[in-house]
Amino acid sequence: MIRIAVLGAGRIGRIHAANAAANPRCRLVAVADVVAEAAASLANSTGCEAASDPAATLARADIDAVVIGTPTDTHVALLLEAARRGKAVLCEKPVDLDIRKVADAEAEIARLGARVMVAFNRRFDPGMAAVHRAIAAGAIGTVRQVVITSRDPAPPPLSYIASSGGIFRDMTIHDFDLARWLLGEEPREVFATASTLVDPAIGAAGDFDTLMVLMRTASGRQCHINNSRQCAYGYDQRIEVFGAAGMLLNDNLRPSTLRRYNVDETEAREPLLNFFLERYAEAYRLELDAFLAAIEGGTAMPLTVEDGRRALRLADAALASAASGRTVTV
Repeated sequence: MIRIAVLGAGRIGRIHAANAAANPRCRLVAVADVVAEAAASLANSTGCEAASDPAATLARADIDAVVIGTPTDTHVALLLEAARRGKAVLCEKPVDLDIRKVADAEAEIARLGARVMVAFNRRFDPGMAAVHRAIAAGAIGTVRQVVITSRDPAPPPLSYIASSGGIFRDMTIHDFDLARWLLGEEPREVFATASTLVDPAIGAAGDFDTLMVLMRTASGRQCHINNSRQCAYGYDQRIEVFGAAGMLLNDNLRPSTLRRYNVDETEAREPLLNFFLERYAEAYRLELDAFLAAIEGGTAMPLTVEDGRRALRLADAALASAASGRTVTV
């Protein structure tokens, strides 16, 4: 049985710890966070040990793998230390906000022959995975366009925005990864436009809250991404892939499939799921399963630091485009 430690007891860490505690393929040994009270609370709820030093936790001989859900600026140091100690790593995105540090980490991981997976959980959403399988099976012929809509119900706290690296590197990076995966080719041209339409304080903090991105591959395939930090009707997550022989659509999820018809309403449905914790709950579970399966089978990790670097490169290009008003070649 694979023995796991989760580093970070915040929102993401709580997701991973609960999933590890419930997964029969692994045993959650410890949760570590510099906020000792947070670590103790999460450890108590998941039945494992608590630690207040994530780096020291990596030295434990009774841990085979770690999940890194700490702040972004700690990711590289922790994943490299874990890799040097021979532990498999599942690291939350982004690997770092500085693409040079990501590239250096990628090279060191290759030198060590380490097992490191980057956590782009949306690839493991059952609907997203079904879309990808259908593309691979030729269900819609050659892909021509990918349209990605991702809108949050409400913006995060300003304290988070100040340290997040901005909407392109924090929120849209998921969509850049999905775009690469679904297009089947690397985007080569990026044009982005971004605004502050939700909260002026977000702009004052140096970020945007509303954006659109257009990308094109070398063969001419196109992708359109639209993001908003605030959506009045809930957490809006949709993917459309248009091809030479048809179209695939991955729609929003709701608590049930019930539709109501009466004198006051037609096709009325329940609201969208509240946020990513609910919408991608199954994706997080399947992501951990894929990580464990790769460790057990000695197979390649489903996503690597290279994937993280390529998505970050697109995020950097989009930010440069939004600032300059010009298309950026990557």
